[in-house]
Amino acid sequence: MSRGLENRNPGNIRQSRVRYKGEVHPSRDPEFKQFESPAWGYRAIFVLLDTYRRRHGLRSLREMISRWAPPSENRTEAYIRAVADDTGIDPDEPIDTRDRKMMVPVAASISRVENGIAADRRQVERGWELFAE
Repeated sequence: MSRGLENRNPGNIRQSRVRYKGEVHPSRDPEFKQFESPAWGYRAIFVLLDTYRRRHGLRSLREMISRWAPPSENRTEAYIRAVADDTGIDPDEPIDTRDRKMMVPVAASISRVENGIAADRRQVERGWELFAE
């Protein structure tokens, strides 16, 4: 099992001062957050991408993924292409982080890229429900 799935953190969100609902604190993983369930981990993906849009003015997959998976740690362009191919969203198209039909596939694709296997769509959908509450 991948580290992200073991931590119930399908986006491999790194440790930070930010605390998310459903986060296990303290995390037993020194580098990555842990969540109570995969759904809470997916909710954190939605929250973080929405924060990128609202607070940082990032509007496209390219801008968001470049921050999510910076070139210093990742093959960012390949990551962007993979999410764009999975979702059918142009990398430079503005995305609406409050649009379920757009964001559920984005989070599922991020999970696939991060963990190497297809996301459990039920968990992604439950994460959206937790985010939208």
